[in-house]
Amino acid sequence: MARRRTGLDEVRAHYARQMAAMSGSHDPRIARAFDLVRREAFLPPGPWQVVAGDQLISTPSDDPAFLYQNVLVAIDREKGINNGEPFLHAAWIGAVAPQPGEAVTHIGTGGGYYTAVLAVLVRPDGTVTGFEVDSALAAYAAANLKPYENVTVVAANAVTSEIPPSDIVYVSAGVAAPPLCWLSALKPGGRIVFPWRPAHEVGLAVLARRTEQGFAAKIIGSAWFIGCAGASDFGRNGPTSTVARQIKSIVPTGERPPDQTALAIYPELWFSSALPE
Repeated sequence: MARRRTGLDEVRAHYARQMAAMSGSHDPRIARAFDLVRREAFLPPGPWQVVAGDQLISTPSDDPAFLYQNVLVAIDREKGINNGEPFLHAAWIGAVAPQPGEAVTHIGTGGGYYTAVLAVLVRPDGTVTGFEVDSALAAYAAANLKPYENVTVVAANAVTSEIPPSDIVYVSAGVAAPPLCWLSALKPGGRIVFPWRPAHEVGLAVLARRTEQGFAAKIIGSAWFIGCAGASDFGRNGPTSTVARQIKSIVPTGERPPDQTALAIYPELWFSSALPE
């Protein structure tokens, strides 16, 4: 019996189900969003180069089916810019749980793929503002995101720019510590997820939520991203991974000076092993 060839729609649907499973969420809209957003629409023309360990491997052809797996896809080899690992972003999206009508700020929008997924999840009345410091990449993302009327791409450094009030701040660039303005932009109940690089050898994903008591925080996995311009001075004296994983809150220094629970201290804020008070 001849084996039936799997079509692209089936491949994409299978990928979307994997993303939903990796999200850890029971929200059926996540699978729908990953099924609707075409990954190839946010990449250069194929064949593509995918990351395997420390090597780049070209896909055999420009068949988009090769993109619907858990691989990093190169956008700009020289700058080290890629499309991001789908399983990681699915987990982050599940953790921040975008809801219809919410306002999202995506810092490091890149080519716009995950920006588009977020945009679908906050429809019909929600918005996404994407910041991209690389002007050429910002223009590329804006062109890719034209079909998404609820997205605005800003070609600017989010570290030094004004961040709009947000229910979610989604950061796709590694930081030694998040600028205080990112936390201040969070609405009550707002969430931020970011790659924390307190030291060269430490890369962790942090999820924080604004509560009435302060900013509750926890580690939700490992994360290695290229540095965020202006916030990625990864020192060698930061906490070890074991110590960093003990964080339970982020405290603005202006609200309370560091105490004996401090695990990492920065000019504007510090990370504590105690829950918000």
